[in-house]
Amino acid sequence: MFPTSPLETSASSPVFNEKQIEESAPPSPVHIANPVISSAEFVLQETNIVKVNYDAVKKAAEYILRKLSSESYTPRTWRTHPLHICPPEPYDPEDPVTVACLNWIFLISSLNFSFWSEKEGQPDRYGVEWRTSWDSDTRKVHTGYWSLVAALNRALEDGIPIIDPKFYSSETLCPDSLIAHVFRAAPQSTESVPLFNERIAIMREVGTILCNDFGGSYLGFLEAFQRRHGNQGTALDLVQFVTDSFPSFRDERVFNGRRGKSVSCLFFWKRPQILVAETWAAFYPENPDTPHPIFPGLSGPLISDLTMFADYRVPQILHHLRILTYPASLIRKLRNGTQLGPGSKEEMSLRAASIIAVEQIRNEMISCGSDWEASSVLIDFYLWDLAKKLERGEERIDGIETDDIVPAHRTRCIWY
Repeated sequence: MFPTSPLETSASSPVFNEKQIEESAPPSPVHIANPVISSAEFVLQETNIVKVNYDAVKKAAEYILRKLSSESYTPRTWRTHPLHICPPEPYDPEDPVTVACLNWIFLISSLNFSFWSEKEGQPDRYGVEWRTSWDSDTRKVHTGYWSLVAALNRALEDGIPIIDPKFYSSETLCPDSLIAHVFRAAPQSTESVPLFNERIAIMREVGTILCNDFGGSYLGFLEAFQRRHGNQGTALDLVQFVTDSFPSFRDERVFNGRRGKSVSCLFFWKRPQILVAETWAAFYPENPDTPHPIFPGLSGPLISDLTMFADYRVPQILHHLRILTYPASLIRKLRNGTQLGPGSKEEMSLRAASIIAVEQIRNEMISCGSDWEASSVLIDFYLWDLAKKLERGEERIDGIETDDIVPAHRTRCIWY
């Protein structure tokens, strides 16, 4: 028996209405180009708040390229993170560890949102106590995104099949109180996991869809995807299939622009794209000339079609690198901890500018003639890791001018 929920479960968030999401129509058919880029370009122009400093892009691109090369940063770097569950090689869809790894990636991406804390930098912020790695007996309190990973890993170690869609979709097998136990905070934490009710609703939604339509696993979903595309599906095709299939992944906005312009739908797609990118990286073959097992088509994954994942951490590091410039009014809000509403012009401008900035960094890398695989996905992975290292004091940036680090923007929503 598990205890009843020790968490304070607030009323439903205004940014997530489960019934409304279930009834919303799926997006239009697959796009040839990634609509996230054109959406970001429109928002950046219409809001005119956050700016991209193209002179700084060139300098930062050279710096990042040097670091990526010296650190041998590749898609295989994903496998080096100590809390990750790594799939067996060579790829074997019949291996239970392969199935588990895919289900683990899917659930993490489903719940990968809103881990900033009102008690940022304080020891009593929300955190989860677990091992420092799967192979270590040393324990620590994991915070932010890693608190999600640690919570699921801890549950698996405790014998709770929390990553199985058949389990977490069922209120009988996996009651709310058990999910509360999975996300229980470290003893010193005075906060509970943010948006707890929303996380439960999403787990029920995505788990039910996987069970009803795709054989009860993310592997079944991927197999259905490739059947639909004759085994020629690409990363962007998979992103579209995710947003078509799961309402809670539809990170989209209606935006009212200047001069009375109105656009029916703008796409940001943070979690759909990161789900696909994590899947790509986790199963990236040791020999890059080997066909990717998830994207076996003639074109391969075409991972460069994806953008960065517009969240609150990467804009922070882009501003530190002077790639993004903020007006004084926005800096004041960030320093004061003022929340930016989801869909507000400042919030959308921050996300849009980050997308365009990383695309510009990628373009600059390509123009340098580097043989490194220049994709916005890997640039995002690197920048996110860099931001966390700077936060922990493990690294500093030398050789280029930087601005003071300002707090990341605070937006409480299910999209990032």
